[in-house]
Amino acid sequence: MVKLRVNGEERSFDGDPAMPLLWYLRDELSLTGTKFGCGVAACGACTVHLNGDAVRACATAMGDVEGAAVVTIEGLTPDGSHPVQKAWRAHNVPQCGYCQAGQIMQAVALLKQSPNPTDDDIDAGMQQNLCRCGTYQRIRAAIKAAASGAV
Repeated sequence: MVKLRVNGEERSFDGDPAMPLLWYLRDELSLTGTKFGCGVAACGACTVHLNGDAVRACATAMGDVEGAAVVTIEGLTPDGSHPVQKAWRAHNVPQCGYCQAGQIMQAVALLKQSPNPTDDDIDAGMQQNLCRCGTYQRIRAAIKAAASGAV
């Protein structure tokens, strides 16, 4: 039995420890904001926070999350008022929107590590999150706005 905390709630899982965290979140808990993209941790659509660090839920086994705290896009803020979420809206970042939950979760982790990131910091911190629509300039602008408090 795997015990963990998801978005502040104690949870337990009594299934295959090799099952990806992504499927537990989506199929068992109905937290569908975390998206399936590539399944090999290459695109970032499934990014969540595990004990405060950005990880790819598609490549994180349930057996590896014992005692961990997981935060999904649904748990970031109940009303979408996190500074990164506000900056995303203010800068019209989403186009198709599919990658945006993962992008936001990665950006929040980036700002935790580097509260005043340079363009190079943003590029390095976000390089593993792909956007097929190419909204990278708006993503960078939103991260800068969230960092400066200009939202």
